[in-house]
Amino acid sequence: MIQFARFVLSNGLRVIVHEDASTPMAVVNVLYDVGARDEDPDRTGFAHLFEHLMFGGSIHIAEYDDELQKAGGENNAYTTNDLTNYYCQLPAANIETAFWLESDRMLSLAFSKKSLDVQRKVVSEEFKEHYLNRPYGDVWFKMRELAFEKHPYKWMTIGRELKHIEEATLADVKSFFSKHYNPSNAILVVAGNVVTEQVYALAEKWFGSIPAGEKYQRAIEQEPAQTAPRRLDMTANVPVDAFVKTWHMPARNDPRYYVVDLMSDILGHGASSRLYQALVKEKHLFTNLDCYHFGSSDAGLLTVEGRLVKGVKPEEAEAAVEEQISLLKEKGVTEAELEKVKNKTESTLAFEDMSVMNRAASLAYYELLGDAALMNEELARYQAVTAHDILLESRRILTENNSHTLYYRAAENTAVLVGDLENEEEEDDD
Repeated sequence: MIQFARFVLSNGLRVIVHEDASTPMAVVNVLYDVGARDEDPDRTGFAHLFEHLMFGGSIHIAEYDDELQKAGGENNAYTTNDLTNYYCQLPAANIETAFWLESDRMLSLAFSKKSLDVQRKVVSEEFKEHYLNRPYGDVWFKMRELAFEKHPYKWMTIGRELKHIEEATLADVKSFFSKHYNPSNAILVVAGNVVTEQVYALAEKWFGSIPAGEKYQRAIEQEPAQTAPRRLDMTANVPVDAFVKTWHMPARNDPRYYVVDLMSDILGHGASSRLYQALVKEKHLFTNLDCYHFGSSDAGLLTVEGRLVKGVKPEEAEAAVEEQISLLKEKGVTEAELEKVKNKTESTLAFEDMSVMNRAASLAYYELLGDAALMNEELARYQAVTAHDILLESRRILTENNSHTLYYRAAENTAVLVGDLENEEEEDDD
């Protein structure tokens, strides 16, 4: 059970405090309720661009990193389609430095043509290196556009097109900042060797006077129910054929999410999973095969993805995957299988809670979902899932009309290095 205190400043900033006297360190985590889904379709990649710009200095602090390092701290950030999270860790005795740094860039981020030019170039090079010039780098660009017709999950966190970042103007980024990076759209979590009264005083001192800004009201067009399968067959300069298939799945706050999460583990998480055992170890159709999802705030995608053994055709691989899925839909899962993945989930949750930095990030995330206290309910929700729930959910989700299939064929005589499929959650060293 993770204990915490919660209060809200008059400007709308939500503050959560988690005391842990067992460590000499403190973590200051600032989560902004903005991700790639909140971007203009013609100006994508801005949330991720700001992940870089926010380390470029503020009006009163020229170098964020220099000041934090003087206080013995380290920091990083990540952006997803749903949120942007900044975090730093430093000796608890120096915690006010983190309040000073985070509040100043929330109030008065330094915007300059030079800073924008530098970070725009950094992000553009990242776009090229990881997504345009790397084998399989465009898989999720293709899959997202195939799976989503209306919802802004149709583009990646890095952006929909390179030109959106290359053509970003100072006016564009200032407008995006004022819309999203304000107290009413942020969650501050302070964890570690701190006391609640101290954090309350520091929060009031450093953040209390920042204007609230206009609370961002999200109005995203949700994806309509899909009524027919979608398929894409393409060829690229990659070493071997790849196969990717997705299905629409429930949003993170939907009770069905927990059923699908466990179902994905049974199907394709690790070497003991069904798909790996049957199609990698026994039939030797794939060199690797996984089933996963991204835990999206809105309805997202359940994914089966793998690289084929040389000479195996995507059609043969898909038929073998479908055979395993049909088996799941017909006979369900055993109690032993379900208990095993529940135990794995419990271990994962417990391991994550060991780090004060992870606890801080989790508290911020669950507060974003609606209530930080949800963090303490996760295990019970997983434990409540039954084998019958998984049977019903497999029949509901894993239908052909709800699916999107990508054959990613290797061009003949391709001679390139193998590169990993890219996870679209971005995390950068500042």
